[in-house]
Amino acid sequence: MRTLFVESKPFKTHRLKVSSIHELNIEEYGNPKGSPVVFLHGGPGAGLSKKAHRYFDPKHYHIILFDQRGCGQSTPFASLEENTTWDLVEDIEKIRKHLKVSKWIVFGGSWGSTLALAYAEKHPESVSGLILRGIFLCRPEELDWFYQKGMDLIFPDLWENYVKVIPPEERSNMVKAYYKRLTSPDEKIRIEAAKAWSTWEGSTIKLIPDEATIDAFGTPHMSVSIARVECHYFFNNCFFTKEDQLVKDVGRIRHIPAVLVHGRYDVCTPFKNAWDLSKAWPEARLELIKDAGHAADEPGIMDALIRATEEFKTIS
Repeated sequence: MRTLFVESKPFKTHRLKVSSIHELNIEEYGNPKGSPVVFLHGGPGAGLSKKAHRYFDPKHYHIILFDQRGCGQSTPFASLEENTTWDLVEDIEKIRKHLKVSKWIVFGGSWGSTLALAYAEKHPESVSGLILRGIFLCRPEELDWFYQKGMDLIFPDLWENYVKVIPPEERSNMVKAYYKRLTSPDEKIRIEAAKAWSTWEGSTIKLIPDEATIDAFGTPHMSVSIARVECHYFFNNCFFTKEDQLVKDVGRIRHIPAVLVHGRYDVCTPFKNAWDLSKAWPEARLELIKDAGHAADEPGIMDALIRATEEFKTIS
C-alpha cells in the first residue's frame, strides 16, 4: 500500500485578501515549477492538516494549500459573514490567478469534494483533473442521516452526547437548534454546542475510531470553526439554488479526468453519494475501499488517493 510522501516545509506562505473582511492563508509546497494541484480541505471550517501536502510527490507537483474562510490561519476566525459556497468558489479562482496558474488538478475530500465539484462545474476551463474522496453532495437526505435520524441507530451511545445539549422540544430540527446556539451571544453556550457537534463528527469518521482524532475535533479552537461554519452552511443548504445541483450539473465536467474514492463503511457521507455521482458521470473512475470509513488517512483510502496523484502525473 502507498503511504504519505515525506513531510516538508512550505517554500512560500502568504496572505491574500479576498473580500472586504476575509484574508486567506496560502501555503505552497513541492516544486515551484511543477504541475499545479490545489488541495481543498474538509469541514467546511476544518482548516488544513499537517498531512495535506503529503499526498503528492513534491518533486513533481507544485502543491497549493489554503485555509478556507473562517478557519485555520485565515481571518477573521469562525466568521460567518461573507462566507458561502460561491464565495469559496471564487476564492479558488482568485488564488489560481494570483499564482498565475493556467489549469490545475483539484483534490478534495468530504466537504472538499463538494467544493471541488462546485468549483469545477463553475470553472471547468481551469481544471485539468479531479481527485475526490468521501463524496458529499449536501443533499437533504445526507444531512438528515447524519444530524437528524439514521446515525442514532448505529451510534446510540455517541448520539446521546450529541443531542443532550439540545432540549427535547427542539430536537425535531437539530441543525436549526444547533445553529441557534452556535450563533448565540453567550460564549459558554457557543462553546458547549461547538464541542458536542465537532466531537460527534470526530467520533464517527473512521471505521476504527481513535482517540487522537476525537480529541483533535474536540479542542476549543478546531471545534468552534468546524461547528459554526458547518452548521451555517448546512442550515443554508450549502447555498445551492436547486435540488441535487452537483449531480444535475455534472455534464459540465464529464470531459475532465476524475477519480472518486469512497469507503464502504463511510457513515458520515454514505457510499450512495459516490454511487449516484458515478451513475451520472460514468467517465469518472469509482474506487470503493472495502475496509474503510470516511477519513483520508485510513490505509486503503490513503493508498487509493496517492495512486491517483501518481497516475495524474501523466495529465498534468
